[in-house]
Amino acid sequence: MSSKNELFELFYDSKKKSTKWEKYFPIYEELLSKYKDKEITFIEIGVLNGGSLEIWKKYFGKKARIIGIDKNPKCKQFENENYEIFIGSQSDPIFWRNFYKNIGKVDIILDDGGHTNYQQITTLVESINFIKDGGIHIVEDVHTSYFKRYGNPNKYSFINFSKKSIDDINCTFPKPGNFNYSLNKSVYSIEYYESIVVFKINRNLCNVNKLITNKGIDSEIQDLASIYDYLNFQNKYPSL
Repeated sequence: MSSKNELFELFYDSKKKSTKWEKYFPIYEELLSKYKDKEITFIEIGVLNGGSLEIWKKYFGKKARIIGIDKNPKCKQFENENYEIFIGSQSDPIFWRNFYKNIGKVDIILDDGGHTNYQQITTLVESINFIKDGGIHIVEDVHTSYFKRYGNPNKYSFINFSKKSIDDINCTFPKPGNFNYSLNKSVYSIEYYESIVVFKINRNLCNVNKLITNKGIDSEIQDLASIYDYLNFQNKYPSL
């Protein structure tokens, strides 16, 4: 790992124990650097020893409000002037409703909690309406969607839920269809990394797409690409 990665250096310099996968650090830098030194509210689910909350405060700066969430009441002891800690279960919708009623809207959520399908999905569903436009919801350690001890493989795994959300986003385009429940009123983009899924929030970009045409000359050339490519594909790959 490059010594130029600020978060990596903060991680190793922290006096409190913290554990992270090495490949996450450049991903953090890519996703989070633009929020530094801004008035943001950052939520991390999973406090443990409190080490990562200390790191995030140093990384984002004095203007950032840092909040940790954990179900273990003992984690409350790590609360100080730099960050707040709330005790509750991320799989409990009532906890989330009371939590957001208390703190209001947030900018970034980092889910490094229990890693079960139900916990990850509940956290996302209950939080999505409380993330500001321009904010993000990051789910770590999604490799658990493939682990037997987390009840997987399962058609209701978090990874499968996120794949369904890809369909949701594409259904903002006219005509493909609608779902009974969808994130596509808030999520305009989903990014995948090894073991991480990122949901990007901007409601202004979730409107139905519109076809626009400029005032250039129309030479009335027939577009053959779609039907030609489809027939060609079918001939080459009939088994698909």
